[in-house]
Amino acid sequence: MKRDLIDREGVLHIPKSNYAYAYNQNTLHIRIRTKKGDVDKVYLRIGDPYNWEEGGLDGGNLNGAEASGWIGGENVSMKKELSTEYHDYWFCQYKPARKRVRYAFILENYSERILFGEKIIDTLTKDIKENEWELSNISNFFSFPYLNKKDILDVPHWAKNTIWYQIFPERFCNGKPENSPKNVEPWGSKPKYNNFMGGDLYGLYDKIDYLVELGITGIYLCPIFISSTNHKYDTIDYYKIDPHFGDEDIFKKIVERCHSKGVKVMLDAVFNHVSIEFPFWKDVIERESNSKYADWFVINKFPLYEENNKINYETFANVKEMPKLNLENLECREYFLKVACYWVEKFNIDAWRLDVCNEIDHKFWREFRERIKHIKKDFYILGEIWHDALPWLMGDQFDAVMNYPLSDAIIKFLLSDKKLEVEKFIYDLNKILISYPKNTNEVTFNLLDSHDTSRVLTSLKEDKDLLKIALLLLFFQSGSPCLYYGTEIGMSGEKNSFSENNRKCMVWEDDKQDRNLFKFIQKLIGIRKSNKEFETVDLQWLLDSKRRFLKLKKGLISLVINLEDSIINLNIHEIEIKNNSLDLFKDEILTDNINIEKFLLIKEE
Repeated sequence: MKRDLIDREGVLHIPKSNYAYAYNQNTLHIRIRTKKGDVDKVYLRIGDPYNWEEGGLDGGNLNGAEASGWIGGENVSMKKELSTEYHDYWFCQYKPARKRVRYAFILENYSERILFGEKIIDTLTKDIKENEWELSNISNFFSFPYLNKKDILDVPHWAKNTIWYQIFPERFCNGKPENSPKNVEPWGSKPKYNNFMGGDLYGLYDKIDYLVELGITGIYLCPIFISSTNHKYDTIDYYKIDPHFGDEDIFKKIVERCHSKGVKVMLDAVFNHVSIEFPFWKDVIERESNSKYADWFVINKFPLYEENNKINYETFANVKEMPKLNLENLECREYFLKVACYWVEKFNIDAWRLDVCNEIDHKFWREFRERIKHIKKDFYILGEIWHDALPWLMGDQFDAVMNYPLSDAIIKFLLSDKKLEVEKFIYDLNKILISYPKNTNEVTFNLLDSHDTSRVLTSLKEDKDLLKIALLLLFFQSGSPCLYYGTEIGMSGEKNSFSENNRKCMVWEDDKQDRNLFKFIQKLIGIRKSNKEFETVDLQWLLDSKRRFLKLKKGLISLVINLEDSIINLNIHEIEIKNNSLDLFKDEILTDNINIEKFLLIKEE
């Protein structure tokens, strides 16, 4: 049957983006989007812009003065990388001999063959010899002018295989009760936005071995600096640890002990706003426009406060207790850049998680990266961004962002009629993968929940079978998986305007912990550490034609998820695995027929 002409409106390529970027010092990654099912083959027409039979001195910009016969081009086959609901994505990597290229795309289907260039789309004949002009007219080609080392997103290698564990310090462990606030409540009391339970850094120090036993290799601490709240996202003093948490000595011991056991330490920084008790803000309140710090904040006019609770300054969200900083003020900018450097230089921390970072100017973050990476080259910079974050992930700002779209996709899929929604789930995960360069996907921060969300077990209606599948899907993705404290023992809790139950105190009594879940997660962590396939970005899907199961595959590792409500019996050939494959959880060799209750994690031998 005759196919339609190629849909021009569905084709997209953007230079210097997630569609074209330097993967390393020698390799370009190039991607193009087409309408789903519209194109059969794609070739990348690419080469050195200065390679001409004659002339061509200016070939990097146009055809060159008195140039003729561009001979720098070659055709490179592109593979269909993945598909979303409406589009296919094609990908290839290319190593330019001289680190510079011009390129276009040859798209083919049954009906026609076209050249997709930067300026126009040319229709090609089937005989390539008849298309010499179009295939050599590099003034219509996209340009990657030069593969500069400085432009490469150079991410820390260790972040590819780190297993993070997020800790809300005030609720993790009280290791020194005499250090607690005067109004401290008994451990395990109902959490409220304004109460204290006494968690501290001494308690964390005592539990490092517990985390190592679980398999954790990275600790992410919510803010530990002086603040009057339990969450401490409204900092009063950025250079001092909150005395109810401890002091510099205990923090230094934590970092040293963690490093001795192969565990990284990430701190949480809030550079978007401060507490109303921040000394410089208090000076502005007292002196108003006469304060030397007046321009450190985003103030609309004075007085700051008017009747009916009206304020004349910008804040985080609509929280008047958190005035927004003006980091475009050079003195303010320098102050907070020095804060960031201080904790790296003095305590040798390994990473910063940056709160509300998308509301701060890009120039600040570029300088932030320069300063931090100069101190510690393999430092990990993580941004809290819940939406598409490409502008922050092109090599000059962050290494990664918190992958909330992944957690949303996993939870929605598991709560849905999985047989009906499975394709949407595949598309959602594929969309995440094509949104960023592979450099970023290799170290992205994957999570199912956090201090800002309901706990994943609560989101999954207290169903621990679903929780296990969610964890398997989390750990199957490239990047660094993160557990929110207590997930491993079955803690639940809702987060909304009326509930802080996601920030409950950690349960330490053995008889109140789900030790079977602990062992499951411990085993899962061990499996991930032992198999490097999990670190790779490329992901293959197999959806059973009868929608009985979904299979995810990376290298020799496969995850099979049962989409039925009952046990399914499958032949190994149906799920396309080899004989003598290994069930990684049961450590058993699989026979021809397999009963799958909820899931199966397999390694082909």
